Amino acid sequence: MKYRITILCDNTVGPLSGTIGEHGFAALVEWEGDALLFDTGQGDTLLRNAQRMAKDLHRVRQVVLSHGHYDHAGGLWQLLRICGGKEIFAHPGIFAPRYRVKDTGDALSIGIPYPEEFLIGQGARFSFSDRFREIGPGIFLTGEVPRTTPFEVGDTGLYCDAAGCAVDPIRDDQSLVIRTERGLVLLLGCCHAGLVNTIEHAREATGVGEVHAVIGGTHLGFCGNAQLEETVKALRGYDVRKILGSHCTGFHAAARLAQEFPGRFQQACVGYTVEI
Repeated sequence: MKYRITILCDNTVGPLSGTIGEHGFAALVEWEGDALLFDTGQGDTLLRNAQRMAKDLHRVRQVVLSHGHYDHAGGLWQLLRICGGKEIFAHPGIFAPRYRVKDTGDALSIGIPYPEEFLIGQGARFSFSDRFREIGPGIFLTGEVPRTTPFEVGDTGLYCDAAGCAVDPIRDDQSLVIRTERGLVLLLGCCHAGLVNTIEHAREATGVGEVHAVIGGTHLGFCGNAQLEETVKALRGYDVRKILGSHCTGFHAAARLAQEFPGRFQQACVGYTVEI
């Protein structure tokens, strides 16, 4: 079976005129006349970019939310309002309060900007689980990813309260896994759980050792040099054939990946499409 993945929302845009960028991520996964949406961006670019790329989001029946941050779930309301009700796959913790607390003490709310009840009223049908599960032919969600890799230390400055007392471990972070003839394809939102943790969990849960492609936000733009070095070593060990960085990968990490994996790394911005 062939799968087509198209980036609809990202921080950067490609050569397709008329598309716009925002700090956020969304990707459309299509196969044999069916489609699902992975994340929805902030809400300012999803519908416009989809229309510009002739992608009809009315036919999308399922939406996956990678985690409960505004830049991945903020576009859900507009999607429901314009394109009708959808089944929403998510971790049960996505509506938890989320804040980024600055060094100055100022707190910025970064959670989903709409309450669950409101979205249900707009046609959202939530399917909550923290487990690894199959949601389509050869398509899986990782569910909650075990944090076992010592060098993937997680975020700083993210809290469950505005006072900055309760650190947010972002346990709801999950990724999409597609099992193909070439190996696993991982579609990432922000990968707060850690890229290596996520790959290891996907390999163990599917029983497939080969990782063909990693696509989306790797969160390497927010990690230190030590974590980046170890991640590069791990990716080399997995022999990943395609590394397509988006969103929170960051310019420094993207440059390093391009240097380490010539011909394998590409920047996956708005309009980028890959068939596997």
